Amino acid sequence: MTTISATSILASKHAITGDRIDTLLLRYPRWIHAEGRTHRLMKIGEGVEILVPTPSLMEDENLSRNASSSRAIPVEKLIQDVLDDPAVPLFWGANQKGMQADEECDSTVLIAEGDDDLNGEPLVMDRDEAWHAAMEDAVEWAKRFSSAGYHKQIVNRLLEPFSHITVVATATNWSNFLALRDHPDAEPHIQMLAAEIRTALDDAIVQELQPGEWHLPFVTSEDWRCFPQDLVVGGDGYSHDEAIDSLMKVSAARCASASYKTVDGFDMTIERAVALVDKLIGSTPLHASPFEHVAQADRISEIRGWREYEHHKQHGNFTGFRQWRKMLPNECQ
Repeated sequence: MTTISATSILASKHAITGDRIDTLLLRYPRWIHAEGRTHRLMKIGEGVEILVPTPSLMEDENLSRNASSSRAIPVEKLIQDVLDDPAVPLFWGANQKGMQADEECDSTVLIAEGDDDLNGEPLVMDRDEAWHAAMEDAVEWAKRFSSAGYHKQIVNRLLEPFSHITVVATATNWSNFLALRDHPDAEPHIQMLAAEIRTALDDAIVQELQPGEWHLPFVTSEDWRCFPQDLVVGGDGYSHDEAIDSLMKVSAARCASASYKTVDGFDMTIERAVALVDKLIGSTPLHASPFEHVAQADRISEIRGWREYEHHKQHGNFTGFRQWRKMLPNECQ
C-alpha cells in the first residue's frame, strides 16, 4: 500500500527568459510532512564535518503549498482513506543511536505479554501484520471518539500515523529541496518523495507563456471552452477580461480545496470556485496561500542595456512570475 507520488499539474516557461514554474500534486505519508527542520552532518574533508539544515517540504521558502488538513477532513472520509490506502513504512529501520537507521529490522512483534499459543510459544505478528493491527485499533478508537461527539480536529489525530496527506506545491526553484532530500543521507521516505518530484519535473509537458499570460493550475481545456479565449496583451499594461478573471478564481479555489481533499478530485465547478475565492478575498484574515499558485509571466524592461522584470517585488518566492497573491490590494495580503 503506501502512496508516495508526485504528479505534474502544470509546468510553464517564460517565453523570454526561460524561467520555469511548476505546480505538482503530491501524496505521501503524513509522517513525512510532520518532520520539521532537521540537521545532518556532511563530511567535506578528512576529519571535517559541517552541520547542514535540511528543511521539510513545508519549510522550504522556495515552495508555495497548500495541504490537506486533519482539522478539515470529515472523520468518516479520513477513516475510509486510511482503510483504502494505509500509510505503512517502506523502510523498517532497526534501532540504533542517532536520528536515522542504516539497516532494516524484520523482527516479529509480541502481541501481548503472557499470551501464548497452544504450544506455549509467545504470540507474535510480523511487522506488517502488527502495523495493520495498530491501524485497526486506531480506526476503532477514532469511531468511538467520533460517536461520543468529539470534533474531527481531535479524532483525526488518532489516524495520522496511518494516513496520507495531499499537497499542492508550486515553485520556480526546486534545486535546494532536491539537493538535500534526493540524497542517500535523507530519511528514506523523504528521499523516495524527492525522487518522485524529480521525475515529475523531468517528465512534465511545459507550456510557453508570453509576458502577461497566466499559469493556472487545475484549469482544464474544458474550463477554457466555457469562455472566449480573449486574453488581451498590449499597450502599457495588460487587461484580462471577465473570462480570465473567472479562470484565475477557478485555479485558486481548486488549489485551496487541497485542505479538505484526501485524494484527487479538484473538479470544483466554475460557479462554486468564483464564490469561494470571493469569500476568501473578503475574509479577515485572508486565507492567502491559494493565490500564490496562480502566477503571471512578468514583463521585461530594458534600462541602459540591462534587462529586468518590471514587477520583481510581486514575484514573492518565485522568479520571473508575479504571484496573484502579491497583486491583491495591500490590505488583503
